[in-house]
Amino acid sequence: MQIQVTALFALALAASTDAFAPVTTRSSSCALSAVAGGLDLPDIEAELNYKPGQADTAFAKRFGHLVGAEVKTVGDAFADFTKEMGLSVNALYKNMVTDIVGTTHLIVVNARFQQDAVWSLGMLTSLDLLLKNYPEPGVGEKIASALFKSVGLDEAKIRAEAKSMEEWATGKSKEDIEKALVGEDPSSPLGAIVAGIKEDEFWMYSRYFGIGMVRIMDLVGIDMDKDEVYPIMEDWMKTKLGKTHLSACNDSDLYFRVKGKLDMMETMMKEIEIREKKRMAERLEAKAEAALNAAEREEKMKKEIEAETQANRERAEAAETAEAK
Repeated sequence: MQIQVTALFALALAASTDAFAPVTTRSSSCALSAVAGGLDLPDIEAELNYKPGQADTAFAKRFGHLVGAEVKTVGDAFADFTKEMGLSVNALYKNMVTDIVGTTHLIVVNARFQQDAVWSLGMLTSLDLLLKNYPEPGVGEKIASALFKSVGLDEAKIRAEAKSMEEWATGKSKEDIEKALVGEDPSSPLGAIVAGIKEDEFWMYSRYFGIGMVRIMDLVGIDMDKDEVYPIMEDWMKTKLGKTHLSACNDSDLYFRVKGKLDMMETMMKEIEIREKKRMAERLEAKAEAALNAAEREEKMKKEIEAETQANRERAEAAETAEAK
């Protein structure tokens, strides 16, 4: 019994010692054990001898040349945005603008990112939704321009692409869009984009592409309700494009949630503006009435003074006449 306990203790000690031994010692002992057991296992160290960008995969062959490339940080993007703006963002919009700058930067610096007209349309649709009611006139456009410059995008190109897609989709039907999505209209702007997406196994979906699809739905007359858009987005992304639909459907829901909140805020601001105008009108009316009453009192006082002056004059004349007699 004592011999058995001693043997178990020694085995446990050896196992625990091996757990804290260097990798080379453990791998060598494992290799020796494998050889002793008649197994032909590859050397673990050789398997771990990985070099970034040099794997024998399609992804590494396409993007391996980007290993070690300088990538702009989110902090740098914020710094550039602040420099381009030159003024503070309204407190109500600060969190919103911070989110869109950071999100857009992370999309653009991804090696798989490819800008197209649907993405550009979604980008401008998002900015229009978020900034259309910005309180200071002209600052919303300045925010958009600063955003594009801070993340290295060409604003003129984005606006031109979005305009071309919007003009093409205007007047089309849902069926026309779906023909382009399945490749039956390859000469159209959307058809050309779809062809590239289907051929690229590493195509990357991003939020603004989904919002661009929502905008196209709006242009072709689909009811802009999240419950109406969700199944159409699922069908377009999953069935027509052959890509995952989950992110796109989540982004369309997010779009409508934000739109609902902003519409509510806009309604509230209009109500406040109406109340303020009403109060201002009441104050002006009260001032006008007070001024009118003051003028009436002044006129009345003036007449009383004139009447009293006339009476004093008549009494003086009467007194002079009496003295003369």
